[in-house]
Amino acid sequence: QVQLVESGGGLVQAGGSLRLSCAASGRTFTTYVMGWFRQAPGKEREFVAAMRWSGTSTYYADSAKGRFTMSRDNAKDTVYLQMNSLKAEDTAVYYCAESRYSDATYYRPSEYNDWGPGTQVTVSS
Repeated sequence: QVQLVESGGGLVQAGGSLRLSCAASGRTFTTYVMGWFRQAPGKEREFVAAMRWSGTSTYYADSAKGRFTMSRDNAKDTVYLQMNSLKAEDTAVYYCAESRYSDATYYRPSEYNDWGPGTQVTVSS
């Protein structure tokens, strides 16, 4: 089981930027996908971005394309989510997650094994 801890959330005005970080520790199995999800009050958890751990394939939800960028620092075992041009509808708790399924899609929460506790992002309009 891997431990994931998100940071970088906060309150920002619409049009602003935030960079979320997700530090991982305790990896004992192969990671195939790292993902970012978010959940707003009263809504289901939704996919935001994901990255296959081998190679550089990165995927984004339509709502994130052109505004969010997922990256990683292997030396720090950390993934990032750079969020620009934030909108009020981006307000949510953001979670990072790790999948150990080799044939995982990247957008289903059920295919992720471990989750961080989340970090709150609030965008004021």
